[in-house]
Amino acid sequence: MTSIRRSRSLLASAALLASAALVLTGCAKEETPAAGSGDGQAAQAATGAAASAPAAGAGCTLQSTGTPKIDLKDAIVGFSQSEKEANPFRIAETQSIKDEAARLGVKKLLTTNAQSQLSKQISDIQDMLNQGAQLLVVAPLNSDGLQPALAAAAAKHVPVITIDRKVNATACKDYLTFIGSNFVEQGKRAADALVQATGGTGKVAILLGSSGNNVTTDRTNGFVEQLKAKAPGMEIVAQQTGEFARDKGQQVMEQLIQSKPEITAVYAENDEMGLGAVTALKSANRKPGKDVKIVSIDGTRNAVQALAAGDYNGVIESNPRFGPLAFETLQKFLAGESVADSVIITDRAYEPGNAAASVAGAY
Repeated sequence: MTSIRRSRSLLASAALLASAALVLTGCAKEETPAAGSGDGQAAQAATGAAASAPAAGAGCTLQSTGTPKIDLKDAIVGFSQSEKEANPFRIAETQSIKDEAARLGVKKLLTTNAQSQLSKQISDIQDMLNQGAQLLVVAPLNSDGLQPALAAAAAKHVPVITIDRKVNATACKDYLTFIGSNFVEQGKRAADALVQATGGTGKVAILLGSSGNNVTTDRTNGFVEQLKAKAPGMEIVAQQTGEFARDKGQQVMEQLIQSKPEITAVYAENDEMGLGAVTALKSANRKPGKDVKIVSIDGTRNAVQALAAGDYNGVIESNPRFGPLAFETLQKFLAGESVADSVIITDRAYEPGNAAASVAGAY
């Protein structure tokens, strides 16, 4: 009998580990899901995000949220994108949701884009609910301010999965779960890469992301803490927001070249700002990657190409392909399984030594 119990325990543990390692590979717009391209599916399977480990927490169930049991394939699913699809991260994120909905044969997918306006994201979500959305996936614009939309979803017992940015709300009450990266750890890894590139000395500028969300706060805190611990010879001489945009990053870097000519290293909290800094430095006849070391976060193809070309010194991935894991999480929830309050994914790092061979897998 003891042997049987031990075997059952081992089987349960193995199943849990296997689950943790699964790969992710206006008005509301209705999408009629169509089959994704073979190349897109292959790329997603090869480079999709994966859950790093089961998250802590008691978790949510159908019973605890009052959600009616439905079949995902027969459901109306809404996806709320926060920002215009003008950068590779948002493009890849939205496409991943569409591709997975198509692959699963979801009856109807509604999509909206808030165009970086909080009031529009709130009304977008409310509009999708009015159109009968039964499940929601939301990429929040800010960590605060979405409460009216979350309350409207909760009133209709519509579960909400948030991706890539956290909301300051209560899991299992205001939303189902968060799926995304450990942003503090991303900041720490970026600091490690910059220390390695500089030898641990120099003057650093931080190009901050947009204010009001946990991504900017966490990536900043992680970087600053790690730099203080690992490289006391590096001094942060400027911190200025580039709002996660390439043109803003370029403008900020142009100003810093004039006001802080002593800068020898740049930490950009996303690739778009880092690439803007590259343009500004080249225009000022300074060599990015050499005169000024650059490390950023996201893992876009353009940044990885810049790394391979020597204009960059490191890129920490933040994987946007949430579609497979988001829908898998919804399927488990609808099947009666408990869903943890957060699912933290794993991200890779691009270095000078692996950049050229990794370009094809970047987004």
